[in-house]
Amino acid sequence: MRREDAHRRATINDVARAAAVSRQTVSNVLNKPHLVRPETLERVRQEVDRLGYRPSQAAQGMRSQRAGAVGIELNAVQRAGSDVAQLFLTELTVAAPRFDVHLVPFAHESTFPAVEGYQDMVRRRLVDAFVLSDTHVGDPRPEWLLQTRIPFAAFGRLYDQPELTCWADVDGASGTAQAVEHLHARGYRRVAYLGWPHDRPASAVAEARWEGWSTAASARGTAGPEGTCEQDLTDATRAADALLEPLEPGDAVVCASDLLALGVVYAAYARGWRVGPDLGVVGFDGSLIASRHGLTTVEQPLALIAAALLGGITDQLTGGALTPSGQLLEPTLTPGPSTDRSATTGIPITAPEQSSRR
Repeated sequence: MRREDAHRRATINDVARAAAVSRQTVSNVLNKPHLVRPETLERVRQEVDRLGYRPSQAAQGMRSQRAGAVGIELNAVQRAGSDVAQLFLTELTVAAPRFDVHLVPFAHESTFPAVEGYQDMVRRRLVDAFVLSDTHVGDPRPEWLLQTRIPFAAFGRLYDQPELTCWADVDGASGTAQAVEHLHARGYRRVAYLGWPHDRPASAVAEARWEGWSTAASARGTAGPEGTCEQDLTDATRAADALLEPLEPGDAVVCASDLLALGVVYAAYARGWRVGPDLGVVGFDGSLIASRHGLTTVEQPLALIAAALLGGITDQLTGGALTPSGQLLEPTLTPGPSTDRSATTGIPITAPEQSSRR
């Protein structure tokens, strides 16, 4: 290679000349190796490696009519709580290169997940597939994606038709049951519960987390009072104040999210209780709220969920058909000061968080 070509990127023509084959043969080696004789296949691959040839992703995309991109709707994912959304998007972004795709976030004016934003992304050929979030009973998106044969995978079970879809989800019932067992192991007595209302499209998530607490606490005969509120700090603090009324120092509260747990913390301090020594508090999600405020929390396995979803999408893109699969992944309880009974002081109060709605 001439001096002036020393730093030039190798082309498909360079590989063809070096291997003494046609440009089409090189293309077949890269895209359809089963069409090439073994000895030619090996010779071309050696020249590809020697020259450091890398096919143009843009050209490959034009030939396959693929964008190499996976869309994710910010409207939907942010409703799960901004901290969890941020962590989930980070895990998806980190995992995407391993699956030869990149993420394209988008949003729509609709206040709840609808198909319009997805239709627009497909119409403009910006993405090849989608990751869904905030799935719920009556969700219109899976049916439209199935009908149009657009690959997708969902963070959360597709409750209307789980047998037809690819999804990964956290086992919410297992998580709150772990929280109850942790509190009993730490010596707390009654265990109350603060969760979300069940009369809404996304109620299956609320019910699963409530069920884990109810089953585990009832089995021990220590189920305390229960309350519900919106995914909003002001509402959670108000509901927690009423929930704590019949409780006594030495009791505890399991919450459906870290944000609700923070509401319990504020309500407890307003009563002069120390969170940890006097009142045990466990949140759910493993969000930044939990680490910032010293909360014991049930962490969602977001990295595993992201990999499972992108893997399912890759299988669909390469195989041409959706293979129904569901993975219910186990969460992990991470202890924090909010369940430390041996502490002499409770966890410190910091400035209130911004309200975050589910």
